Amino acid sequence: MATIDVFSYDVPAESDFGYSQAIKSGELVHVSGQLSFDAAGEILHAGDFAAQLKQTHANMDKVLEHYGAARNQVVSQTLYMVNLRQNAAATAEGNLGYFGDHRPASTVVGITELTLPGQVIEISFVIDTELPA
Repeated sequence: MATIDVFSYDVPAESDFGYSQAIKSGELVHVSGQLSFDAAGEILHAGDFAAQLKQTHANMDKVLEHYGAARNQVVSQTLYMVNLRQNAAATAEGNLGYFGDHRPASTVVGITELTLPGQVIEISFVIDTELPA
């Protein structure tokens, strides 16, 4: 029987919207959109794409750490971003810096706005813990 492991930051949005940051079922971890927020769930670096991307990656690392996973176990990601064309180069640079030689499947979606005022990037992803770390 598969076990389920749920990860939360215990920020208000999780209870307000009824979700968890990640849920592991079997060997796969499905991770909700990570963004640039602090321990209280407040947006950091409003409107600053590069700074938000860096903080979003740091929050992704917290999820990976919880599951004892490594970046090379990320099998797919979906990026939602405001001003897609304007931020494409920064996204590519940040992605290459974060993953190095690892190449997960990736989808980038340009949107007009995200949930929080000043939020410009959100990344959801899937981890396969069966892959070598």
